[in-house]
Amino acid sequence: MIKVMADTKDMLRDRIFLKKAVLIALPVALQGMLNTIVNLVDTMMIGQLGETTIAAVGLANKVFFVFSLLVFGVASGSGVLAAQYWGNKDVKSIRKMTGLAILISLTGALLFVAPSVARPQLVMRIFTNSPGAIEVGAAYLAVAALSYPFTAVTNTYVAMLRAVGRVKAPVVISCMTILINITLNYTLIFGHFGAPQLGAVGAAIATLTARIVESGAILAVVYGTRSPIAGRFGEMFGYSRAFIRQFVGTASPVIANEFMWGLGTTMYSLAYGRMGDNAVASITIATTIQDIVVVLFQGLSAATAVILGNEMGAGQLKRAEKYAKNFFILQFLVTLAAMGICYGIRWNIIGMYSISPEVARDVNECLLVFILFMPFKMFNFVNVVGVLRSGGDTRMCFILDTSGVWLIGVPMAFIGGLYLHQTIAVVYAMVMTEEVYKAVLGYMRYRQKKWLRNLAVELHG
Repeated sequence: MIKVMADTKDMLRDRIFLKKAVLIALPVALQGMLNTIVNLVDTMMIGQLGETTIAAVGLANKVFFVFSLLVFGVASGSGVLAAQYWGNKDVKSIRKMTGLAILISLTGALLFVAPSVARPQLVMRIFTNSPGAIEVGAAYLAVAALSYPFTAVTNTYVAMLRAVGRVKAPVVISCMTILINITLNYTLIFGHFGAPQLGAVGAAIATLTARIVESGAILAVVYGTRSPIAGRFGEMFGYSRAFIRQFVGTASPVIANEFMWGLGTTMYSLAYGRMGDNAVASITIATTIQDIVVVLFQGLSAATAVILGNEMGAGQLKRAEKYAKNFFILQFLVTLAAMGICYGIRWNIIGMYSISPEVARDVNECLLVFILFMPFKMFNFVNVVGVLRSGGDTRMCFILDTSGVWLIGVPMAFIGGLYLHQTIAVVYAMVMTEEVYKAVLGYMRYRQKKWLRNLAVELHG
């Protein structure tokens, strides 16, 4: 206990570390917070159309959820290498990595767009057997899916900008596109300012428009400011065997990790979707509220990956090890504060939704489950997405995430929801036990220090 207190004091006195962490974590968290606010407002506006519509749009967005995790995997895995290249001042490799990441992300986007546009009803039937939810969800999905390629471009370039320490511009662009999204939502969902009343389809059109503007603005910033990642066509494509080998060894497990984890968590929705529209509405609202808290740790994990990657790429392994410990201490302190805030304001936010008392009760119980498991979940964010990935220990991250979801989470969702017929909160608690499993094994892996590697030297060595 005395050592923990001493380490905490050392971390709080380390102004260089705190400055680096804040400069990256806060903009990333703010950007995530802004996106979460859009989702919150979307859900509130769509909620005026009834709980079936909330459920339909929530389930339709599970397609985007899996797709976005695939893109996040590409961006995250590429960003790990880009951060180390930046620590080694290897701009040429960063541009090659950007080109390869864009190529893979756009290919993935097209694979998701095709079935969502061609057969949206069939896709919706995967998640629910409610005729009303299928009809509304399919109409929404057919339009919203067109935004996926633009999301792929934006997220990839944002990850690369983050790897080289350029984090402010994406936040400004997010603010602009969020205003566009909310304004168009209000206009098109309800038919204001002379526009047609389009309901859920109006929300999809608003999302598509905002994503087009966002990707165009990101490209303008990257190439207009001559960013280090702004490569010409020839600089971004054409790869050596050593480059491909390192990408496959480091980034491909991250891509597979996020995709398999996303597919697994989507299986939860199959179970929830068969528990009724009220259960789906409850977990959709609870998840949206939780995301307000989660973005803080997304920012912290992003800062962890970039800062440790930069340090290891520069050959400062001892400093990287010290910074990793500092990030865990910071994560614990922020978790305690977040638990208190989430508990204190939960009813204030629930009260903003037009939902029945039964759904409000279920949302509250799901949030209490989330608070209970928060220490484990947030440790996993920083450890798996931040520390372990920063040094290329991505295969272990893949094993931790996929085994947790598929061996614990998915069975618990179906056993609790469809066999034991428990409430949505109890099923959610059963699912969240996977976070405890990941935290225990993840901490053991962290202590082994196999993540402490200089990947930039390995590429050219």
